[in-house]
Amino acid sequence: MANNFNSADIGAFKNVWVFCEQRQDSMMPTSYELISEGRKLADELGVELCGILIGDNVDGLAKDLGGYGADKVYVYNSPLLKDYTTDGYTKVICDAVEEFKPEILLVGASNIGRDLAPRVAARLHTGLCADCTHLDVDLNGYIEFLKTGSSLDIEGTKFESKLFDVNTNLKMTRPAFGGHLMATIVCPRFRPAMATVRPGVMKKRPYDEAKANAVEILHPEFTLTAEDIKTEVLEVVKSAKKLVDLIGADIIVSVGAGISKDVEAGLKLAQELADELGGVVGASRAAVDAGWITADHQVGQTGKTVHPKVYVALGISGAIQHKAGMQDSELIIAVNKAENAPIFEIADYGICGDLFKVVPLLIDSIRAEKAAK
Repeated sequence: MANNFNSADIGAFKNVWVFCEQRQDSMMPTSYELISEGRKLADELGVELCGILIGDNVDGLAKDLGGYGADKVYVYNSPLLKDYTTDGYTKVICDAVEEFKPEILLVGASNIGRDLAPRVAARLHTGLCADCTHLDVDLNGYIEFLKTGSSLDIEGTKFESKLFDVNTNLKMTRPAFGGHLMATIVCPRFRPAMATVRPGVMKKRPYDEAKANAVEILHPEFTLTAEDIKTEVLEVVKSAKKLVDLIGADIIVSVGAGISKDVEAGLKLAQELADELGGVVGASRAAVDAGWITADHQVGQTGKTVHPKVYVALGISGAIQHKAGMQDSELIIAVNKAENAPIFEIADYGICGDLFKVVPLLIDSIRAEKAAK
């Protein structure tokens, strides 16, 4: 570690950084989401937003980061960085942080990010909040988030602290205790404040060509040798397993505990409805935990956060953990037998009835509408 680096010297740190993950010269979508969110945080702090891009001849990926909000991109190229290794990437990022001292460092909660961020945080002697679903610096913005995303008595809650400045610390919110509640965490004594952020949670900003053309691309000097890397990547093999793309779907039909009386029939109905609408099947945590459907279908705080054009909830009560993962859908349709199901509070259209009777009628109506055209 550099002799002049002290993670507790908070005043020496400035700017928001995002680790921009690329794989085989292709930028991961989460990087654009984090750059977009980082832009918001940087504006709240009145500082610059910088991306850190690591690989081998990856300069061509830097401009687009500017289009989504980055002021600067620090690019580190080396044949030793072509494939991800924990040792190589950790050394480069830690050396860069020690040199430039960002106050916030965001990392996507991908397989790579979940491996990299803890190693970096430990080496830099700073805190890391994992798997975040919401970030704020501005206290007023955080309070507004709590008004819609929590059951707290906002008016009766005191947010000031004698231990640290609430207005300048990054407030990192994540699911806790298996997703049964949300916790907001701050890192008041060390910098950078680090967070991994779940893919699909943050909304990507519109691409700005002028910002892309104006972004400053930098190539700092750095040292990395083969001896720094204890592993060797012989081959990269991609799994052939087909996973449902919930995050990219425009239409999602999700099932919950309400299909319990005939799981096979419930899943079949959901798939038929999704097929007619041109969408995919999702699920609540209850359906996944029961073993009725695989975890890649799960929507919610402990699953995937989605923003489809249409979200159909079949037999889902609407626990706060599930609602947090889909409440930003453009149109929500809920089918549930319980009149007081919480899902109806956020649904644009609510149908109180047995999904096994309602869904076949919906499917028939859609088919009839198609046939009439």
